[in-house]
Amino acid sequence: MRAIAYHDYGPPDVLRCEEIDTPIPGDDEVLIKVRAASVNPRDWRFMRGAPYMIRIMTGLRRPETTRLGVDLAGEVEAIGRNVTEFQPGDEVFGASLGAFGEYVCADQRSVALKPANVSFERAAAVPTAALTALQALRDKGRVQPGQMVLINGAAGGVGTFAVQLAKWLGAEVTGVCSTRNVALVQSIGADHVVDYTRDDFTRGERRYDLILDIVGNRSLLACRRVMAAQGTLLVVGDSSKGQWLGPLLSPLKAIAISPFVSQTLSPFFTRSSKQDLITLKELLEAGTVVPVIDSTYPLSEVHEAIRYLEEGHARGKVVITPWT
Repeated sequence: MRAIAYHDYGPPDVLRCEEIDTPIPGDDEVLIKVRAASVNPRDWRFMRGAPYMIRIMTGLRRPETTRLGVDLAGEVEAIGRNVTEFQPGDEVFGASLGAFGEYVCADQRSVALKPANVSFERAAAVPTAALTALQALRDKGRVQPGQMVLINGAAGGVGTFAVQLAKWLGAEVTGVCSTRNVALVQSIGADHVVDYTRDDFTRGERRYDLILDIVGNRSLLACRRVMAAQGTLLVVGDSSKGQWLGPLLSPLKAIAISPFVSQTLSPFFTRSSKQDLITLKELLEAGTVVPVIDSTYPLSEVHEAIRYLEEGHARGKVVITPWT
């Protein structure tokens, strides 16, 4: 089978499309024929081994695990002996390391049946980004109907899901994006849109019960100016590319400052949840959430897809398909 692999840290050019053995599912795993996958910032950070702290998990000098890609949608090809929920031929979506390949094994707890009315491409765009948005808004942010929510980075992968999910939870939503994305963010349900090339949301008049910061391009102090007295700031992402701390800098600052202010400043990290995948499946089936696809690339051009995502201008998700 063909799969994308990397044996050294570096830019997208380190990625190679290689022939490897098709994996065999373990007792609790399903073998999936991948029909589509999607790219996440995690992919290029692991590829580069940056910030350096990542290498504690991935290998200090060279990557210990050479496969990339997590989000996927495809068809069950074979099942382990303890798997009872799935059968060969089932269409599924979810997450498993090594999604940038023709086949991948996934724990049965990390995938769910794909919505029948959603394409493989759109289903593959969902897992990491939509789980992040759902868990941040519903579980950590505890969004209630009528609350004011701001999404900084509303046109990106997590942001496009966050706008839709915040509306589903009953919030009044403000999305922050660039000029070219204003119409997109309006179209997915934002009540207000701030064009950051013209206005600074941290100097506006509105006060927010929750700020979901996916970009990290405004200081915590600046964000606090437009937060309610008991508001919450969740640091979901950071565009910093520093070699040592990089995207970890803002979360660490939030942890340090939060005990000394009335507002809650907190990093957010996504957890795997089969039940949340099922919740997203239901929302997709109902048309409440619609994945936004920026562009698609074939498997042989994963390096170009990652290069594009790394530039930081993707609208919604970047998807890998087809495999031929």
